[in-house]
Amino acid sequence: MKDLKNHKNLLSIEDDWEDDLKRRYPNPDEPVKEKEEFRNYVDSDRVAIVREFYKENHTYQTYDFVCKKEEEFLKLQKREMSVWEAVEFLNTLVDDSDPDIDLDQTQHLLQTSEAIRADGHPDWFVLTGFLHDLGKILCLFGEPQWAVVGDTYPVGCAFSENIVYPEFFQLNPDTTNDKFNTKYGVYEANCGLDKVKMSWGHDEYLYHVMKDYLPEPALYIIRYHSFYAQHKENAYTHLMNQKDQEMFEWVKKFNPYDLYTKAPVKPDVAALMPYYKELAAKYLPEKIKF
Repeated sequence: MKDLKNHKNLLSIEDDWEDDLKRRYPNPDEPVKEKEEFRNYVDSDRVAIVREFYKENHTYQTYDFVCKKEEEFLKLQKREMSVWEAVEFLNTLVDDSDPDIDLDQTQHLLQTSEAIRADGHPDWFVLTGFLHDLGKILCLFGEPQWAVVGDTYPVGCAFSENIVYPEFFQLNPDTTNDKFNTKYGVYEANCGLDKVKMSWGHDEYLYHVMKDYLPEPALYIIRYHSFYAQHKENAYTHLMNQKDQEMFEWVKKFNPYDLYTKAPVKPDVAALMPYYKELAAKYLPEKIKF
């Protein structure tokens, strides 16, 4: 298991990645921030950190790597715990590297879910907002940061130019493998995303943890909320079937809550927990295999 310093490093890249997402996909309902309004980092250093992160991610996220990670983790034999034990486990990832925001992971999750609840969405959608990043406990199981966070995308077929920093895929051996480097690769046209292997990370992992418990739209949100090449760029429509197209409306509905609700205001965790414990008990068993 990685030491705490590495956990903090992972959260640092997560912060940089999320700010990079906001630069790539700014909130259309908000005015553009001036440079000095962002957190106190040297922009060139932060860009370099994100580029290096994606260089590793794009180099090592191969079809065979994903298969190995599925074999390692999808037996769900790492730990058995309640969702609240998992949340507390995730809370060991408090980000001391962030100069402006001092929120634990529960508070970040609540910011997303409370914004969804305030807009009157179904309770399963609220719960999904609270749970959607819980798969980041992967880093506490020793996964490198490039295999936990970041944009996700299909493996086993050609990498789209619409994926962030596509030039780094030249370092990925699948790019020169004729089995994987065509438009469809190992898949068929409109085969459906359930037949497509996604790059390994917290999205895919948590989908498998939760797939027996939550409604199908919730599972799509969890599994594909970092799949920006599709829900923002429509780069992989050729692999999607009609059901995917319908379910992705929920993914797109969720995305603004994920990107634009994080702020330094701390939610009142103690006041909110009774509601969330009752909500979780409605959908989830007492113990879950991770």
